[in-house]
Amino acid sequence: MAKRGVSHEACTLCVSMSAGVRHGFTVCLLALWVTMSSDVSPPPLLSAEAAAQLATAPPVFTTDQILEILPHRYPFLLVDRVVEYQPGQRAVGLKNVTFNEPFFQGHFPNRPIMPGVLIVEAMAQLGGIVLTKLPDVAGRLALFAGIDGVRFRRPVLPGDQLLLSANLLTIRQKRIGKMFCRAQVGGQLVTEGELMFSLVD
Repeated sequence: MAKRGVSHEACTLCVSMSAGVRHGFTVCLLALWVTMSSDVSPPPLLSAEAAAQLATAPPVFTTDQILEILPHRYPFLLVDRVVEYQPGQRAVGLKNVTFNEPFFQGHFPNRPIMPGVLIVEAMAQLGGIVLTKLPDVAGRLALFAGIDGVRFRRPVLPGDQLLLSANLLTIRQKRIGKMFCRAQVGGQLVTEGELMFSLVD
């Protein structure tokens, strides 16, 4: 991956050209984000056999424990359990997609398909678990701040089990985090991409 950079002078220029300090800070922050890059390669796609093993693995975090970590509640909690967790690095979680999901009522009648934005939201929630479990970050809220390179490869249907993974790429000043996230069903890729988060008090 080619590295991109923005000089300190460019960031200063962002501030000086802005109509106000607040606007300048926003533009400068975006410029600083461009400088963030990672040499971490995306993990390989899990095989169907490995995915099946994780589907029956004992939870690291149960639903009740996830409710203690994330502020989301029904019907918007989209991670059922976490089955792998490396503090400060990565997590693997599961979302069982049933016909009773409320979004299937309108998406679509007679052809239920899980909305892609909710698949991304499920990945983001798993990423939020990794971020908010970092030292000195507990109690802060991880807001979804950006998406990069996300593509959808197959539909998710009632009866599917989403295997979600989130790998921390970078975190800056304990305020901005970037993660590589993936969703798959069995050994088939559903979607993957980089998600950006902003940590707020």
